[in-house]
Amino acid sequence: MPELPEVETTRRGLEPLLVGQRIRAAVVRNHAMRRPVPRRLPQWLAGATVRALGRRGKYLLFDCGAGTLILHLGMSGRLWVVQDGAAPGPHDHFDLVLDNGTVVRLRDPRRFGLVLWQGGDPLAHALLANIGPEPLSSGFDGTWLHRVTRRRDAAIKQVLMDGHVVAGVGNIYANEALFRAGIHPRTHANRLSRERCVLLAEKIRETLELAIIAGGSSLRDYVGSDGMAGNFQSQFMVYGRAGEPCPRCGRAIREIRQGQRSTFFCPGCQRR
Repeated sequence: MPELPEVETTRRGLEPLLVGQRIRAAVVRNHAMRRPVPRRLPQWLAGATVRALGRRGKYLLFDCGAGTLILHLGMSGRLWVVQDGAAPGPHDHFDLVLDNGTVVRLRDPRRFGLVLWQGGDPLAHALLANIGPEPLSSGFDGTWLHRVTRRRDAAIKQVLMDGHVVAGVGNIYANEALFRAGIHPRTHANRLSRERCVLLAEKIRETLELAIIAGGSSLRDYVGSDGMAGNFQSQFMVYGRAGEPCPRCGRAIREIRQGQRSTFFCPGCQRR
């Protein structure tokens, strides 16, 4: 599933191509996504100008003045740029066609993505209204993390996956940040000291920033808007490396299941 670094990489790639451009048409080939694509979406988008391209968690926000196109890549989605007239494939469900001939195309084989519209304030949408602070913003730090975890007895890995606590970290980056912070993924969140919360918040930011620089992680379907795969997977310290030696202490990395997701950690370097 594309996580925050992949979505931010996509946003940065599309931003200079989209902002200030007028939309000629929106083409919906399949309305049956995770939620139905609004029938009137082509009508709302035609003739609008993209004023800004933002992101909230894992959602891309196309500011079109009177409203916002909200797009989520789901489990297998990708946004890429093609020229007008390029034949769509069987999983190409949505096109945003600009006046200059550029087409931003959504390909989503599993159709778990979202293509929605919100008039007025996009952050008022039910899917965005209760998302936690952005992990790369000043609103997220060790003080926030310590305060919000005081009543959370769940494992810290599970808490980091909760979008109400912090926006869009995702499974890969929760694994990597916990390793960098030396914290066992099964540690009860409310047992972390303020100092360890400060360190963990710093490592979350560091991990995400490194991943964005690398263009995200390409494990299955993800590529950036330019068609290029991300490269952060070459920097994984624990994720997907069960049985391999820890890059710090040499002990074998372990894999467990938490919340139906794989968790990877070093039993020597990460303590409760």
